[in-house]
Amino acid sequence: MSTDLPVIVIGGGPVGLAAAAHLLERGLEPLVFEAGDEVGAAVRDWGHVRLFSPWRYDVDVAAARLLEESGWTPPAPDGLPTGAELVERYLEPLAATRQLSTRIRTGTRVLAVTRQGMDKTRTVGRDGRPYVVRTMRDGRVVDVLGRAVLDASGTWGHANPLGPAGLGAVAEDVAMPWLAGPLPDVLGRDRGRFAGRCSLVVGMGHSAANTLLALVRLREDEPGTEITWAIRGRSPARLYGGGDADGLPARGLLGAELKAAVASGAITLIREFALVSFDVPPGGDGRLGVSGTGRDGVARTLFVDVVVGATGFRPDLDMLREVRLSLDPAVEAPRQLGPMIDPDLHSCGTVPPHGESVLAHPDAGFYIVGMKSYGRAPTFLLATGYEQVRSIAAALAGDTEAAGHVCLDLPATGVCSVDLGDRAAVEAAGVGFATGGAHGWSAAEPAVTGCCGTSQPAAVGVGGQ
Repeated sequence: MSTDLPVIVIGGGPVGLAAAAHLLERGLEPLVFEAGDEVGAAVRDWGHVRLFSPWRYDVDVAAARLLEESGWTPPAPDGLPTGAELVERYLEPLAATRQLSTRIRTGTRVLAVTRQGMDKTRTVGRDGRPYVVRTMRDGRVVDVLGRAVLDASGTWGHANPLGPAGLGAVAEDVAMPWLAGPLPDVLGRDRGRFAGRCSLVVGMGHSAANTLLALVRLREDEPGTEITWAIRGRSPARLYGGGDADGLPARGLLGAELKAAVASGAITLIREFALVSFDVPPGGDGRLGVSGTGRDGVARTLFVDVVVGATGFRPDLDMLREVRLSLDPAVEAPRQLGPMIDPDLHSCGTVPPHGESVLAHPDAGFYIVGMKSYGRAPTFLLATGYEQVRSIAAALAGDTEAAGHVCLDLPATGVCSVDLGDRAAVEAAGVGFATGGAHGWSAAEPAVTGCCGTSQPAAVGVGGQ
């Protein structure tokens, strides 16, 4: 394969731009495709949300080195940025640096990835073939060759359906006028949709918590605002989190405030509610009927003005149909990574340090990184993505020692859903327990003392595709 070809990065979000910075430091030529008209397009959509990790964790070290050359002044390390501030004070200046500005193509959507002259079924002669990345820009289809591809497109825009068992609820498509996105701007641009109305929030992740607390604040100013929260499980304890024990205080406070709001009656919590169907009012005017069943099989119908679906995301794999992937059958993450992040085993923000060898697929030189590398699993931290791309850049440059020297320095989460009594089940899944250490886990790759240079923000899906 020609070494003159660029390494193509799909997605101009935090992890995609960090990948470009690390590739440049390794003497490789990056080319970034961002579907939005500006970098960080997905982050801009949830720009009103404040991250629960401070700035010192939010900036990749290679990106910081590029920024410092341009005279950039870093934000105060202990400040908590919003998504909009992350874009304005970090991603936009980074994309404007002399080194990256000519290597980013915004308004360019990736349609497909394949190997030159080879569909997925062809094996003989496959190795060493360059990648063909089919793009759409200004209505024109253009194929671009690359020596390797890093898919950092994230999962934003690919929300899970609201129905049970991974399927859409009956009439979910018809009910779209009543459905809000996973992180509506309740106190800003979307205020009129929620003020004085009855809202139902479905889901038990940080997106749900952010929306619920925004609705509580809105309720204080707007009489008649009603808030109902429906979860499929028996208890919201996992989302309430570790409180003061959380290594990221803002994350602990999020759970504590939510717990208090439920206890006070500001939020009506409905447990074990499996949403089954929607009943659209005649003529499309009025409250939406939302029907579900509990674990006891008893049906219940709620009537609401708006539904916030905060049920998580899933990766868009359609554009990768011609790439030979090795994915975990449960969470659709790279096969070796899947057991480390399986939400049935843990939901904490810690993760075993992992790099190029864990993320590799049968088609050499292709990697899924960032939020998309977690597939359907939640609670991704940007530091994880920054270390992923650092390791991959080292491997693509031929520095196998640096690629294998993988480590993370993450704050303690203060809570994890793993039952320590179920240690055997976790170890059988290929994840080992460690005593102490920066991350609290040991991985198949050797644990290394010290930090390779990491950063991370809130557990929110990011990506630009």
